[in-house]
Amino acid sequence: MPKDLMAAPADPQAPAQPGGADDRLRIGDRVLTSRLIHGTGRFPSSAVLAACIAAAGPGMLTVAVRRLHLDGDRRSELEGLDLRRYPLLPNTAGARTAAEAVRLARLGRAAGLSDWVKVEVVGDPDTLLPDPVETLEATRQLVAEGFTVLPYTSDDVVLAFRLAEAGAAAVMPGAAPIGTTLGVQNIHNLRLIIARCPVPVIVDAGLGVPSDATRVMEWGAAGVLVNTAIARAGDPVAMAAAFAGGIAAGRAAHRAGPAEWRAGGHGASSPASGLPTAPNTPSAP
Repeated sequence: MPKDLMAAPADPQAPAQPGGADDRLRIGDRVLTSRLIHGTGRFPSSAVLAACIAAAGPGMLTVAVRRLHLDGDRRSELEGLDLRRYPLLPNTAGARTAAEAVRLARLGRAAGLSDWVKVEVVGDPDTLLPDPVETLEATRQLVAEGFTVLPYTSDDVVLAFRLAEAGAAAVMPGAAPIGTTLGVQNIHNLRLIIARCPVPVIVDAGLGVPSDATRVMEWGAAGVLVNTAIARAGDPVAMAAAFAGGIAAGRAAHRAGPAEWRAGGHGASSPASGLPTAPNTPSAP
């Protein structure tokens, strides 16, 4: 596998650095410079995609193995892009069974793309919701074959736990069905997954605007994957930059520790004592 397609391996003994260097996202043997994973589908042109990637500065790019046409059947839509500048996360979009997902992952590795894979196994062709049984089976098989696996899953809390137990390096629950840009639909479940899953949680699919990304990052998500919300925006390049800013703001807020409401704790932030008393105003008993 070409070394220039991979990020630098993580050094678990590296000392924490002030100013945020210690807050880089570590998954497996990669240290990512950004918590944004940028999709590569549905863009108006390769030139627009390239400009969006430059504006967003993502930590990884995800590419559908099928769209690369590694078997040479026709020209790839991504031909002409320098995919070596960023770590790649090949995905198995289009797979309907675990066997198809495994085949696509093997094809990507054999072509020198990466031994990382985002497992996508569609269970419903209309909503593109993932098949939980086939996703779990594909994860188990690919982990056994030495892949670093990041499965796309629903907001099923228990399934996220099972995927982590199967060896997933991170789990990627959707905020909403792929391509809908509806934003977070199941706040309770998504927050449970973020809070309790023992591996990093990358929120994937359905985010619509940068504030959606900020919100999940404030909850403690390790990162987000964005595609359609950028590709279909009125100004994709400006939206890519906005998502990058929203993710950074959400992460900073999470680390700062948002204030929480407490029963009986409501009231003005400024003290009422010490205020001057107006003339002829009787003081309180």
